[in-house]
Amino acid sequence: MAEKKQAKESKEKKDKPKKEAEKSQIEKDLKIPSRLANFYHSDVVPTLIKAFTYKNVMQVPKIEKIVVNMGVGAAVAEPKILEEAVKELESITGQKASIRKAKKAISNFKLREGISIGAMVTLRKERMYEFLDRLINVALPRVRDFRGLSDKSFDGRGNYTLGVKEQIIFPEINVDKITRVLGMDITIVTSAKSDNEAYELLKTFGMPFIKKEIKKA
Repeated sequence: MAEKKQAKESKEKKDKPKKEAEKSQIEKDLKIPSRLANFYHSDVVPTLIKAFTYKNVMQVPKIEKIVVNMGVGAAVAEPKILEEAVKELESITGQKASIRKAKKAISNFKLREGISIGAMVTLRKERMYEFLDRLINVALPRVRDFRGLSDKSFDGRGNYTLGVKEQIIFPEINVDKITRVLGMDITIVTSAKSDNEAYELLKTFGMPFIKKEIKKA
């Protein structure tokens, strides 16, 4: 009996890598590509090549990552608020959040060094495109009195930051269960060399800018 058991365990150990490889391949085959990822290659790239006369496809700017940051100053007095904020941020982005701590003490705000005061998530690849898709087509249209995004929030290096005052604009958040309305900053990091290129990149994706005021370099 012992020999049979050992032989069975040995066989399972040998078959385990094979089964894991098969499972990984099945998951890869079942993975549905993001709509905006396909849209970038089919529509955005040709549009930008025509607009800026790039000689090489590799010159076309792209979105590298999206950073979602939620500062929770009230967590200094009530730590539970930060726990709720982290859960909500993870629901919105679909990714585990990173807790951010204070780098230095500020006595006026009763802030001590090392205390948790916020949460952050960095999205890349498929999750990045999925979040951007929901932001443009679902969340922003739900903002009260929304008239478009300002085109003055570029940082001079092709990155764009927008502030969201209420997390309830995202459909993943149940309004009846939240205890406090929290805002967040969303930074879209691109490979564009200028703000003008970044503007055209995001505009082609469907970002609802009010009007263009950026001067061409």
